[in-house]
Parts: sequence; C-alpha cells; structure tokens
Amino acid sequence: MIIEIIILSIFALSFCGLAFILARKIPVLNNLPHNGTTGIRKHYYILEAEHKIKNIFNFFEKQIYLHKLLSWVKVMTLKIETRVDHSLHKIRKKSQEVNKKLKEKK
Repeated sequence: MIIEIIILSIFALSFCGLAFILARKIPVLNNLPHNGTTGIRKHYYILEAEHKIKNIFNFFEKQIYLHKLLSWVKVMTLKIETRVDHSLHKIRKKSQEVNKKLKEKK
C-alpha cells in the first residue's frame, strides 16, 4: 500500500513538472515558424546537400544493391546449373555407349 502511494506521488509530481514546463514553453513554441523553415535552409549549397543525401537514402531504401546482388547470384546459379546439366548429359551419353558396347560383347 505504501509503495503504491509513493509511486502515485512520483507520477503526480512528474505530471505536474511536465505541465509546468509546457506552460512556460507554449509562448516560445507559438513564435516559431509554422512551415518549418528557418532561413538557413534556403541557401543553395544546403539544399543541394540535402538533395544528394535524400538520393543516397532513397538508393538504399529501394534496396538497389540487394537487387543487383541477388540478380547476380541468380545469373551465376543458372550458369552453374547449365554447366552441370551439360556435364550430366555427357556422362549419361557415355554411360549409354558403354552399356551398348557391353551388350554387343555378350
């Protein structure tokens, strides 16, 4: 019971502190620009840097590197599979020839 009262009082004090801080900061927050610009963002170099950074993040967001890697792995897998298939075909053909020769000798 005592622990619950202590926890409730800590919660109430924290809530009052939060309300006090918000009451003091609301006038300052109202004076800030509503569209989010501060003036320094309008500079050409900063806009270019932001554009380049967004392109880099967009590049990784679209997972282009992963797409290229997986495509390359798929191509290599198909090439290896084709080589194995040709090798198996040759081995089967040789095996059939050997079987024919053995049947002819009997």
